[in-house]
Amino acid sequence: MTIAWSEKRNVFLLAVCQMLFGSGRTLMVVTAPVIAYTIAADKALATLPMALVIVGTAITTFPASIYMGRAGRKAGFIFGTFIGTGGGLVCATAVIVGDFWLLCLGTLLFGAFAGFGQHYRFAAADSVVKEFRSTAISLVLAGGVIASLVGSELAKLGKDLIASDEFLGAYVFLIATTLLAAAVIMLLDIPGLTPSQAAEIRRPLSQIMRQPVFAVATVAALVSQGTMNLLMTATPIAMVFKCGLSFNDSAFVIAWHGVGMFAPAFFTGNLIKRFGEIRIITIGFMLQIACVATALSGIGVTQFWFAMVLLGIGWNFAFTGGSSLLLQAHNVAERAKTQGAMNVLIYACVAVGSLSSGALLHYLSWAWLNILALPLIAVALTATLWYGATVRRAEARPA
Repeated sequence: MTIAWSEKRNVFLLAVCQMLFGSGRTLMVVTAPVIAYTIAADKALATLPMALVIVGTAITTFPASIYMGRAGRKAGFIFGTFIGTGGGLVCATAVIVGDFWLLCLGTLLFGAFAGFGQHYRFAAADSVVKEFRSTAISLVLAGGVIASLVGSELAKLGKDLIASDEFLGAYVFLIATTLLAAAVIMLLDIPGLTPSQAAEIRRPLSQIMRQPVFAVATVAALVSQGTMNLLMTATPIAMVFKCGLSFNDSAFVIAWHGVGMFAPAFFTGNLIKRFGEIRIITIGFMLQIACVATALSGIGVTQFWFAMVLLGIGWNFAFTGGSSLLLQAHNVAERAKTQGAMNVLIYACVAVGSLSSGALLHYLSWAWLNILALPLIAVALTATLWYGATVRRAEARPA
């Protein structure tokens, strides 16, 4: 298989964009819940700003996909980064004036940027030959390895960078990452649809979504992302305010969670090509079950660290596998609406989980929050195994 230089270049640039977007997101995961817990009148709302990142993503991901289908990936991605810059400016203002609801608005705008950024992986798959698509998705997600470390360090460095306002420096860094992402996107060269591709039959979205392959791919990505957000969003608050651990401890754990999420991406694509999406998705959910077991074993830094690493690796396997499996559900002409539909379903459901995370932690406990994730994983794992068995029976049937 020969990969053109232009294809490799696009994958690299999209991985850099993923790294910059992920750095800002990690920075926000580390800082926003702590800031919110400090300034919110109702502590049960402490995870609301992070939940609104997901809400913003859910609101914009489908319109972003449709817009990029018409105007092109490059124009859409640049527009998205400017929304992210606006979100950083609003968050910085919220820190200065100590306004919880202004912080919520800023995180909502950053979530709208994420609605565009969530298409980086699909843009990579669209720009390469068929045999390289799962690897391209995996390599773009690998940009998150650096992001998890950079974002955490930027959060720690920015916490006391500006003496007048704690954490203001962190949001200055957030603004810088979005502007730098816009500059990188200017270098992209992703071709649009050819006349023959544009002329392909376009089925109604309802018909595409009724396919078992669409349903299983979406459920795999949805539950892996939902479980990850439910537990990750609550982790800084659980560590700092419930278990008496330090902010630096929580930043360390979130950084390694990010490594767990994205480091496997260097080889997940090859594993999918060798073993298939179903096996990789299954392993991902088994790792997330192991995460819950570890979290229930204790509340020390070691238990939080190991649980979050397992959670991240499990997410990578199930989410990448689900994203790759979706490519079997649509043709080229249908990709914008199909990918947009998958993302909007994922982030609409994940938003509910994120909105619930703070309240569940506040009124129940860290242990119960983990236990509540198990039924979701069980449903997704059952659906994946069912679909795998169905495919095997179909392949074994005589022609």
